[in-house]
Amino acid sequence: MQCMRPFLFAVALALFASSPALALTQAEIGVSALPKEAREVLALIKTGGPFVYERDGVVFGNRERLLPPKARGYYHEYTVPTPGAHNRGARRIVCGGPKAEPVACWYTADHYDSFARIRE
Repeated sequence: MQCMRPFLFAVALALFASSPALALTQAEIGVSALPKEAREVLALIKTGGPFVYERDGVVFGNRERLLPPKARGYYHEYTVPTPGAHNRGARRIVCGGPKAEPVACWYTADHYDSFARIRE
C-alpha cells in the first residue's frame, strides 16, 4: 500500500484538476468581450437598477456548484436579454456579495451550464 500512495495521490490530483467546476469557475471574460446587453445589465447592477425582469436580483442557489461555495444568499442573478427571444432566454449575470456592491460577477450564456468570471 505504501508504494501505491504516490499513484493514488496523482490520480486524485488529476481528477480534481480536471473537475468541470474548477475549470469553469477559472474561465474569464473581459467586460468589452461581453455582449452589449450584458454590459448594459452589468451597469444596471452597479447602480442598483431599475431592472427589466421581475426576477432580476433574486438569490441564485448555485445548485450546479460551478461557482465558489458560499452561504445561501451570497449570489444574485440577473437576466441578460437575448435579442429575438420571447422569454428571458438563457443568458444571465450572477454576482456574489452584497447586492449594492458585488464582489465578483460571472456571465453564463447557457443557463448555468458554464460560467466565466467577468474581468473588469
